[in-house]
Amino acid sequence: MLKKELIALLGATAVAVVSCTNYQTTTQVVVETEEQEKKSQPKKRKTPELPASKPNFAEITDIPTKKKAFFDYLRPGIEIENLRIEQERALILALAKEDTLSVKERLALSELGEAYNLAFPPEGESTERWFEVMKQRVDFLPEALVLTQAANESAWGTSRFATEASNYFGQWCYSEGCGLIPNKRPPGMTHEVAKFSDASESTHRYFMNVNRNPAYVELRELRLKLREQGTDVLSVDSALELAGGLIRYSERGQYYVDDIRAMIRHNDAFWQKSQIEE
Repeated sequence: MLKKELIALLGATAVAVVSCTNYQTTTQVVVETEEQEKKSQPKKRKTPELPASKPNFAEITDIPTKKKAFFDYLRPGIEIENLRIEQERALILALAKEDTLSVKERLALSELGEAYNLAFPPEGESTERWFEVMKQRVDFLPEALVLTQAANESAWGTSRFATEASNYFGQWCYSEGCGLIPNKRPPGMTHEVAKFSDASESTHRYFMNVNRNPAYVELRELRLKLREQGTDVLSVDSALELAGGLIRYSERGQYYVDDIRAMIRHNDAFWQKSQIEE
């Protein structure tokens, strides 16, 4: 996508990811030029509707029914995250081609860089490396991988952290009172399991964690290689490949990766084909 075709690509993106409590806002960071005003807006996708209520997964005794209910509950939040990333990525790819950037464009990229823990270079300095790293960070996560991790980390939505803190991915926090204290937290440890307002916020924080945390640089490198090979990074095969980059997600290391891959394969019937980038 060319610069002149960019209109309002950052709807609720950079502003959203800086503050998790506002990540579903409709505030737009608009990048405009005189040429853009003459162009039609890019194709917009309908934003998925989030569930009105949370099912009691513990009460669902039929296993296939429980799995479907769990996946259907989290799926809209995942779609929203990947739609957000689609807009962010389109902006980055377009502006990376430009020799000069306007004040508004630099501001938009600075806010995006702040969200992804990568400061945008001051005016006059090279931006080549910044764009290179951001292309790796601002990228999709396949539904099959995200849903499988959620199922694994939350015991299909029945864990204490899922039911009391809307935490479906086992995310930790480190300030007193930020979440729930694990019952089996080792002596001397101070972490808590983060508490979120709902499943969508938990999903948002998971996406940002995987896409910017140094612990998961291997996953991002694997994803880049898939793109360079022309592979659909949202496919189930990509989910299996990217699971290899989660070896530091759990103390179980490779055993955790093997479990995630086995679960992805076992639940293959539940994965939907993504409409992103089609």
